[in-house]
Amino acid sequence: ELGQEYRAMKESVFNQYLTFTLHDEHYAVSVGKVREVLEYTRITKLPRTADYMKGIINLRGKGVPVIDLRLKFGMDETPVAKDTAIIVLDVEGDDGEVIVGALADSVHEVVEIAGDRIEPAPRFGTKLAAEFIDGIGKRDDAFIVILNIDRIFNSDEVAMLRAQDAAAVAETVDTAK
Repeated sequence: ELGQEYRAMKESVFNQYLTFTLHDEHYAVSVGKVREVLEYTRITKLPRTADYMKGIINLRGKGVPVIDLRLKFGMDETPVAKDTAIIVLDVEGDDGEVIVGALADSVHEVVEIAGDRIEPAPRFGTKLAAEFIDGIGKRDDAFIVILNIDRIFNSDEVAMLRAQDAAAVAETVDTAK
């Protein structure tokens, strides 16, 4: 009986996700990873970085690296439009956390998806590697790809983002003198 109770409890637990669009597809990240959502702002380009690394933004005096999720996933670059947003996320790496901004075509809403409405990531035929996907959520008649933001960035990338973050802070301090 305890096993049945546990399964029922697990199935009734709702997970909250911030939903957004990339290239007409719906994606989501756990709200626990989201710090805030910003309107698109000017991004300062950094030299010699990966294509998907758009640069840094100034977030209340702190340099935050911004990545283009579309480029990271092998899609076309995110076009800047009136709905373009930057989702500020906490990304966990092997040696700690780093704050990263992620470009999205548009941000929608926070939704709750019950655990029993989430299927495992498909093993083939997706644009994204299955390792980046926590699951496929079903909501009404639509599918929402639930991303694992920590796995999207390997530990080398998190270290690179941390180094760029530190360099941006140093640069901000130098220009303030």
